[in-house]
Amino acid sequence: MRQDGLIHSFHLAELAATSTARALVRPPTARTTPGLRHAECLAMMQLGSPPISLARLQLGRIAMFAEWDDETALERFLAHDRLGRQLAGGWHVRLRFLRRYGQLAALPDLPPRAGRSDQDEPIVAVTLARLRLPELFRFLRWGRPVERLVANHPGTTFATAAIRPPRTFSTFSIWRTVREMTDMVHGRGDVPEAHTHAVAMTEQRRKDFHHESAFMRFRPLSEHGTWQGRRLLPD
Repeated sequence: MRQDGLIHSFHLAELAATSTARALVRPPTARTTPGLRHAECLAMMQLGSPPISLARLQLGRIAMFAEWDDETALERFLAHDRLGRQLAGGWHVRLRFLRRYGQLAALPDLPPRAGRSDQDEPIVAVTLARLRLPELFRFLRWGRPVERLVANHPGTTFATAAIRPPRTFSTFSIWRTVREMTDMVHGRGDVPEAHTHAVAMTEQRRKDFHHESAFMRFRPLSEHGTWQGRRLLPD
């Protein structure tokens, strides 16, 4: 499949809980939305929050990650689709895919690498995973310290997570530089609990938490709207 105009987007919006629930159950698809290749609709959750709490399933806040043939398809969705018009009132960033680790059946056309990045440029990281439900408590045990690390890291301008019960999880983070993101991944740097991500990945390799998962890097192209009154990309 051609990659020339391929673009991704990540959206955040505050909606009625019924609207978010509807999108989780019936997300837009390539069949219903011209130019859409795939979309994941999820309820936002607070990074590092207690396993059983309202912060873990915020139906009043939706996140959507999507892959499009081109920006024209995205613009058409935002202008004419029911969910798209609701998302247009929130915030989103348009992204150029650079690299992935892991594989998702829903995104079969993404190569391992599509471009290179400079160590000092901003980067957006998106993870998407389908959890093995018997591994839920192991996943929370090792994953929550990583959530807190990313949420409080000085290298991020924004970080959040989202969930579609029972087994789809996603994280989204904006980093000031590629260097700061890769230092976090490998446990480097002078930040509290810097080792937690590297330790969690060792545990993941020992016994996989997920049926499938992918960690993806993107170059931010443009942001649209604001989230809770502010812009999120680095100045």
